[in-house]
Amino acid sequence: MNHVTVRHVTHSAFTADRVCLTGMEHRETVFILLLLSLFLDTSTSQSYVLDDKIGLGRVFDGIGGLSGGGATTRLLVNYAEPYRSQILDYLFKPNFGASLHILKVEIGGDAQTTDGTEPSHMHYENDENYFRGYEWWLMKEAKKRNPDITLIGLPWAFPGWVGHGKNWPYDFPDITAAYVVNWILGAKQYHDLDIQYVGIWNERNFDSKYIKLLRYTLDKSGLDTVRIIASDNLWEPITRSLLLDPELSRAVDVIGAHYPGTTTVAGALKTQKKLWSSEDYSTFNNEVGGGCWARILNQNYVNGLMTSTISWNLVASYYDDLPFGRDGLMTAEEPWSGNYVVESPIWITAHTTQFTQPGWTYLQTVGHLAQGGSYVALTDGKGNLTVVIETMSHDHSVCIRPPLPPFNVTSQNATFQLKGSFVSIKELQVWRSRFNFETKKPAFFEKLTPLKLSDGSFTLNLAVDEVYTLTTITTGQKGSYPEPPASAHFPKVYKDDFNIRNPPFSEAPDFADQTGVFEYYVNLTDPGPHVFTLRQVLTQRPITWVTDADQTISVIGDYQWQNLTVTCDVFMETVKTGGVFIAARVDKGGGSIRTAAGIFYWVFADGSFKVTNDLAGQTVLAKGESGTRAFGWHTLTLTIKGGYASGLLNGYTLWKYATLESPKNGWAAIGTHSFELAQFDNFAVEAE
Repeated sequence: MNHVTVRHVTHSAFTADRVCLTGMEHRETVFILLLLSLFLDTSTSQSYVLDDKIGLGRVFDGIGGLSGGGATTRLLVNYAEPYRSQILDYLFKPNFGASLHILKVEIGGDAQTTDGTEPSHMHYENDENYFRGYEWWLMKEAKKRNPDITLIGLPWAFPGWVGHGKNWPYDFPDITAAYVVNWILGAKQYHDLDIQYVGIWNERNFDSKYIKLLRYTLDKSGLDTVRIIASDNLWEPITRSLLLDPELSRAVDVIGAHYPGTTTVAGALKTQKKLWSSEDYSTFNNEVGGGCWARILNQNYVNGLMTSTISWNLVASYYDDLPFGRDGLMTAEEPWSGNYVVESPIWITAHTTQFTQPGWTYLQTVGHLAQGGSYVALTDGKGNLTVVIETMSHDHSVCIRPPLPPFNVTSQNATFQLKGSFVSIKELQVWRSRFNFETKKPAFFEKLTPLKLSDGSFTLNLAVDEVYTLTTITTGQKGSYPEPPASAHFPKVYKDDFNIRNPPFSEAPDFADQTGVFEYYVNLTDPGPHVFTLRQVLTQRPITWVTDADQTISVIGDYQWQNLTVTCDVFMETVKTGGVFIAARVDKGGGSIRTAAGIFYWVFADGSFKVTNDLAGQTVLAKGESGTRAFGWHTLTLTIKGGYASGLLNGYTLWKYATLESPKNGWAAIGTHSFELAQFDNFAVEAE
């Protein structure tokens, strides 16, 4: 029998001279020593059988990451090389880092979907553009590294025209289905990307008529190989409907649940559909986050027979002070410095992804360890075997949701007996991660000495908070690059004139749209200095997923900025009712953007201005006449120092000594009074 020993406690450690039992009878001493050995001696081993002779379990569909829901990869595209490619390698390159099997992306819908808005391929019904945003680029980069990666699209929100004025996308299911199918067709036509799955998600209920129509539209468009995930949210009510409606059942291939807590429902199993945790994790990516990910990657199958788990989000590449900061598999939130951090979830992912592939099959012999933790085993059916074991304790594996019931994990010995076609395996590669919460010196994804098997069995001495992979696959690798540049604050002096003739992306670097969509624009009507600008392009409120603001806004910079000057040239395109602003100390984003406070300096096309303490424009600090009009360029300058603010218009003081109490810090921003066309140019910030 072979042993991989981490720590060892023997019976001889508990001799009579080590236990103070003065005056006790010999037989009483022996009895107490026996009890101690039962409770404290981890050399007693529990046995587990790994056998394919009794049949196999479900087919494994892969581990993935989610870009979007929303704008979670916003800053990644702005990284300079080689750092951007290094980050992508850690995520997607096989046998290097996370080596992800699946990339799921948001089908942008022009609306706020957690940390920002992502642009739609169809802002309007007669508008199609398959080069907006960065998800196309990301899918191509993933595919470049792993040609076999599975691609999934899911819309969170939709442009307003899809709902014909209603904040609901399914009253006109034929329009919505055509909109989604156009995105899939565009992915292939313009980027040679084959989308394999499309999700359907709404939080009120699911629409069976829409699902059936989407299946019909996909098939009619030659996309019969594209599979549908429904409801990409909850187990119910979709499960009951699938069991009652054969036509609906034929349309749906995967039941996807979000944050299922490693469990499913009996009805979902009865459908015989693939069961996925199609969005999971969403947890701060420190070591406890890594522990959460380790536990659910195993137990989603052990407890819930889910054959795929997808992390929200792929990479935390958005401003840290937006909601759910650092909830990605790794962190890349400083393109200005080049700094990024390969967090523990990357290496926890590698324990599974580097030694399995979609199409492998789980053994039926998987389960929980006697003293806490779990194990899974998978095979390719060609003689290869991979076993992943985790012993994460409760407090070191708590995910953000749902609540985690109490459980205990203790050190233990576990003996695994290989049977069936695996009995002839003579050697297993061993990879281990130790979280070491007590010493705060974790060691992730370490390659240990291969394990020689002589009788088809091996024993592991498992400590608490460890992950092991034992596998016949020999290609595993802990990839690495030189340390990236040191972390640094956003530059205190920042300028952008947007003068890029052929921008690689539709968004300007470092701007994070929170409501509305700000895109590079070529102003062919202006032969002067404002030919290349940034334009807010939405004129209709989108069908929202969270509560977008009534104004459009894009934030930028360092959330800790206090004293600064913001300058920008602005151009309103709506006569009389148009309005634009520049702002500083903006304190909220994401789903809380409606209630954002800050210092907002507005000018309007009716010749007025105002200064407000909130984005909604209700708390007015100053107002008056400005003489501003639509279709003319104006330069706004906002200066804040301590508790006072002042503003210039075209270089002349328009207002001053506005008194501020809060907020004390926040981002800079630009935006519009409503969903209206407006342009911005020569943006600059100088902060103290």
